[in-house]
Amino acid sequence: MAGIQRTLFSASRNAIRSQFQRRTLPIVVAAHSSYPRLASTMAPKLKDPSLFKQDVCYVNGEWVKAKSGKTFEVRDPATDKLIGTSPEFDANDTRLAIAAADTAFENFRHLTGRERSKLLRKWYDLMVENHDDLATLVTWENGKPLADAKGEVTYAANFFEWFSEEAPRIYGDTIPSSVPGNRVWTIKEPVGVCGLITPWNFPAAMITRKIGPALAVGCTVVCKSPGETPFTSLALAELAHRAGIPKGVVNIITALDNTPQVGKVLTTDPTVRKISFTGSTPVGKLLMKQCSGTLKKLSLELGGNAPFIVFDDADVDLAVSGAIASKFRSSGQTCVCANRLYVQRGIYDEFAEKFAAKVRDEFKVGNGFDGSVTHGPLIHHRAVAKVDEHVRDAKAKGAKALVGGQKMPDLGPNFYQPTVLTGMTGDMAMASEETFGPVAGLFPFDTEEEVVKLANSTVVGLAGYFFSRDLHRVHRVAEHLEVGMVGVNTGLISDPAAPFGGVKESGFGREGSLYGIGEYQITKMVTYGGMGKPLQK
Repeated sequence: MAGIQRTLFSASRNAIRSQFQRRTLPIVVAAHSSYPRLASTMAPKLKDPSLFKQDVCYVNGEWVKAKSGKTFEVRDPATDKLIGTSPEFDANDTRLAIAAADTAFENFRHLTGRERSKLLRKWYDLMVENHDDLATLVTWENGKPLADAKGEVTYAANFFEWFSEEAPRIYGDTIPSSVPGNRVWTIKEPVGVCGLITPWNFPAAMITRKIGPALAVGCTVVCKSPGETPFTSLALAELAHRAGIPKGVVNIITALDNTPQVGKVLTTDPTVRKISFTGSTPVGKLLMKQCSGTLKKLSLELGGNAPFIVFDDADVDLAVSGAIASKFRSSGQTCVCANRLYVQRGIYDEFAEKFAAKVRDEFKVGNGFDGSVTHGPLIHHRAVAKVDEHVRDAKAKGAKALVGGQKMPDLGPNFYQPTVLTGMTGDMAMASEETFGPVAGLFPFDTEEEVVKLANSTVVGLAGYFFSRDLHRVHRVAEHLEVGMVGVNTGLISDPAAPFGGVKESGFGREGSLYGIGEYQITKMVTYGGMGKPLQK
């Protein structure tokens, strides 16, 4: 397992391990009478309260309100209590942010790579210093357990560290010319003002993964933060201000009801030369269509339907651990979560029994600020409704729930039991739709050829996983899976050093790694003539 993956997940695993050395708990742990007490005794407190920014956005180095004065409410998904309010930016507010980024670009692009590196490094250092407060904000507005939130903040900060190290190493090329006397070389230049649109499931990491490379190469940004989780991004903006990021280089704006008009301005304004979006495939298609009028550069990281394949030659215990990590991370609310678990028939029963036992015995659902909790709420009631619909559909068509399969109203409206279903078939909704929740459906299969065909029978292709000890199979299946990322004998693939992105309707472009740098650059070719004839002996 890569170092960053150990950092991201070891905290939560250690918390779980220590807890279950003391006792074994069922997945349903809180009675209705204890829920109000849980909510009231776990109100989060920040070491630095100034990181919590209400009713303001960060534009041109200043904290500003929406011109209309309108705000929207943000609620804790665990308790449904009000966290605070954030500005409802509209089209005009967005244009002002774009103008600020455009003005700042003319100076920022000419800083040296080393100067930009130092700014990103300072921002990274401040994230490390304020790690606990940032994690508190993530748990408060997203709901994930605090151990997971701490892992996310470390992961998010590491993007700034990674790209701070890339900033001084942006090279062009010298190209041999086919024309005698000519010289050809290339220059890498920043594309310009970038519009960044990020999701709620990783409110810290999805922003830094986009802003890091943009600033490293000399771009300026307008980042539309998610309406469900704006406060983490605004805290990051405060740290950018403290780091000395020049005004107008980083602009963080918020909206909920006005999200469509904000997105339309970002995609149609000719000043914006690049859009990077992480979210659903339908929204990605809409944004791409809107970008066509000004032919912007695009990066789209869209929906997934990840296959997770366990061959009968796999280490079953390792595969179970990998499936737990992949499927139930953030309660199944990640785009690279295993969505369809294919288990070869010879080990199907063994895998199902061990997998269900881990979910039954080692998971505890509740408020993320409870240190013993392993899984928090889903983001809102609509997410719960979709998960429940998928489970009911599967059960109606013959699936059996080994664990879970129910809402958890005693905990609150946004909780759903971690669920393991067996007897899954291709006519069930989960076979073709992304669940985005804590439900694992186990599909049996017989042959390698059959399962590869099943895995590829989807219009999306973000991530895929498989477990096998056959080296020939490893290479063969990895090459035949129609996805942008493959995990072999691991359920965790995220790493700032690794290129992240998909194929088919999961989008295009890559984030993280040295490939992520190129998404924010243009390549300028220069041909120089008049060098004369080659030297004669």
